[in-house]
Amino acid sequence: MPLLDNRTSPMKPAEYAENQILEAILDNSYSTGDALPGERALAQSLGVTRPTIREALQRLAKDGWITISHGRPTRVNDYLACGGLSILTTLARYGNYLSHDMIVHILEARVLMLPGMARKAAETDPGALLDLLAQAPSTENGDAASFARFDWELQMKMVTLAGNPVLKLIFNDFAPVYKVLGQWYFNVAACRSASHRYYRALKTALEDGPEWVRAAVESAMAEARELWEDLR
Repeated sequence: MPLLDNRTSPMKPAEYAENQILEAILDNSYSTGDALPGERALAQSLGVTRPTIREALQRLAKDGWITISHGRPTRVNDYLACGGLSILTTLARYGNYLSHDMIVHILEARVLMLPGMARKAAETDPGALLDLLAQAPSTENGDAASFARFDWELQMKMVTLAGNPVLKLIFNDFAPVYKVLGQWYFNVAACRSASHRYYRALKTALEDGPEWVRAAVESAMAEARELWEDLR
């Protein structure tokens, strides 16, 4: 899958340099622990100035891709261990580097986090969730895009109603990744059907109480992870 980028103008030199170094890390031209060439060599190979290379390296270091040490070579990090959620945002732009295992980890994280938020959302304003569920796409007329769009809206409604700003920040950073995963996942009819069943079950659970909502969301998130494993 190509780089998913909405840029309409050419990259600035530092963006170009950052992109080239990043792709070399992602395709293992530079592996974890490898030393990058010096600034002069990198600048010559990429056709940019040393200040441009320096700016690009600082940006990569800030996100956890590399470690810059004064007087020593700049080295590639184990970015999944050293980076933050910005790593996921970047990986979402490079769909071919978003591995199956990474997708499973993302889905597992959702299983761990979302049910508790859904329970609190059901305590806060169950009516708002019911109103939103009334707009859920059907298996007859819903396509991958409409299911992906609604599913993300439903998750973010739960997160917002849960009222924890830290969790909201975390899920905001998941948005670019989900836009990629949602399109892949909901292209499969079985996945659309599973989500449609989930929306119906969630309506019933909201009438039964918050703990039933937590259980319904946990079950649906676990099923989504299993469906993804089957798609492998």
